[in-house]
This record gives sequence, structure tokens and C-alpha cells, in this order.
Amino acid sequence: MSRRDDLLFIHSSRYRLGRYPLLSTFEETHSHATCHLIHRPADTEDADLFSSCRTLVFVDDEASTGSTFIALARACHSHMPALVRIVCVTITDWMGAGRREEVRSAMPVRTDFVSLLEGNCSFIPSDAPPAKMPDVTGNGGFKDDLLSVNWGRLGVRRPVPLPDHVMAIGAKPGERILVLGTGEFVFPPFQLARRLSAMGADVRVQATTRSPILVGNDIRSILEFPDAYADGIRNFLYSVEPRQYDRVLVCYETPASTAQHTLLSALGAEPVFFNGIGD
Repeated sequence: MSRRDDLLFIHSSRYRLGRYPLLSTFEETHSHATCHLIHRPADTEDADLFSSCRTLVFVDDEASTGSTFIALARACHSHMPALVRIVCVTITDWMGAGRREEVRSAMPVRTDFVSLLEGNCSFIPSDAPPAKMPDVTGNGGFKDDLLSVNWGRLGVRRPVPLPDHVMAIGAKPGERILVLGTGEFVFPPFQLARRLSAMGADVRVQATTRSPILVGNDIRSILEFPDAYADGIRNFLYSVEPRQYDRVLVCYETPASTAQHTLLSALGAEPVFFNGIGD
């Protein structure tokens, strides 16, 4: 099978870069930090590919009402005059057949849905007092000094190679390792985890988040610590206990100055700075 070179990956972000213009924004209304940003691809050819694309694939963890897909489609469609098809890919789809058809009819072009699991959600009103929610919206400042490598926010045609000092990280057969992404920085840590797993280690992948969740059911514990993007907001890690793993690697796309020492100390973890600064 031949490799196509006319495919572009770009991910939305909550971090604004002053040196690159915004292409569009959209709202994820049910989220704790609703505003998503889409930056214009940095490379001119990639920007042209974005604007001339015919098929647009949305990838998300789940669909609940589909409203985010509608908002994102409308945000992108005005920049894609040749667009004829949208494919919405999720792990779980809770919309149900009726709502799925409503979403499909609201989309600007033909839209298909692909998921690993489909189901329906229903809620029963409760008189439980609402939880006090932390501020997780960030300060809106430019993050150019923190985000020096384009891992996908500015468009990439293929995965960015891992730096040599990350490729040099080894593992022992049977070693229990947690590879921990930080915030939006998830796929490169996953690539590292695959390498360590191929060496015979027992590897798990997880990420920190700004989303607050209450303890209960599968959420066994909460670690709380400052974020790594100079926003001054709280971040969280769920269901990871000290000494649960032989090694914990906390992966950063930001400089060493952003290391979350509360998190690193609680887990006895090693920071890995993918931008190479501070190693």
C-alpha cells in the first residue's frame, strides 16, 4: 500500500501562539474550558492543503450530543470551499440514532459517524448539591516561549520524530512503567510508550487534565498540582498511587522551568522534556 502525502493532521488547542494567526475558534459547550483554537498551518503548502481538502475527519474521545461536531464543522467549512464529506470518529458515541440524524442534518456537508461503541445516555434529576468547580480556563496569554516545537497544533503530514535523548530512554523486560502525558501533549508520549513496550516493559499511558472529577467508582484517588503552561490553574491526575509503578515518566513539551514538582515528588517520577531544554 502506497503512502499518501496529501494528508494533514492538526489538533485544536487552548493555547494561543502570537507568531501564528488563528484560523478559527469553536465552542465545546459542555467542557470545563469551552473555547478551542485552531491555528493556521505553519507551512504554506500545508495551509493550501487545509483550504483545498475534500474530506475532513474529526477525531474525539466521545460524542454526547454532537453539538461540538456541529460547531467545529461550521468553523472549518468557511475555510474549506472544496469540502464534500466529514467523518466523525470517536471511541464512544452516546448520541443515539435520533440525535445522530439531527446532527447529520445540521452539518454543512455529507457526514458519517464511526465509533468503537454506541449507546444512549439518560439522566435522573437529583437534589445533590452542585460541586464547587475550580477555574480551569487559563489566562489567555500567548505561549510562544513555552511551545517551541510543532507537535500538531500547526499541522503535520506525519508524526514528528522523537528527539534523540527521548529515543535513548530504555526499559527492562517486565518493568512496570507509567508514561504520563501533560495536558494536550499526549501522542508523542504514546510513541515513547510503544517503544518501551516493545522492549518488554509493562507500560501504561495516561495524561494529566484540567478537568475536575469527584472520587467514586473507577476514580480511586486524585492528585492536584499546578499546570505546566503558566496558566496558574489546577491540573489533576486520577487513580495513580505512589509506588504503583516501578517508574513514572512525566512527559513535557514545555521547558524544564514548568516541571510540576508537586506531581513529580508525589509519584517519585522522572521528567522528560521533549524539547531538549534542561536535559
